[in-house]
Amino acid sequence: MRINPIALGIGLGAVWGVSIFITTWVSYYTGYADLFLRTMAGSIYPGYSISPVGSFVGAIYSFIDGIVGGYILAWIYNKVIDRR
Repeated sequence: MRINPIALGIGLGAVWGVSIFITTWVSYYTGYADLFLRTMAGSIYPGYSISPVGSFVGAIYSFIDGIVGGYILAWIYNKVIDRR
């Protein structure tokens, strides 16, 4: 069974983008996951910050990141399956 790389990429991108968006807003108001967002997302996504504007910047970056990661994951999976 092969996996559609584009579908997996969009699915993972949507999940990762929404996750960063929601986590940023929660952190903005409560401080929850502040260390995670500052060390991980802040160092990977230029222009990202724990702020309302930063939540949109992070969501866009993480959506693209999820698309690329999901596409690569499905591509590798399909290559392994084809070799069997």
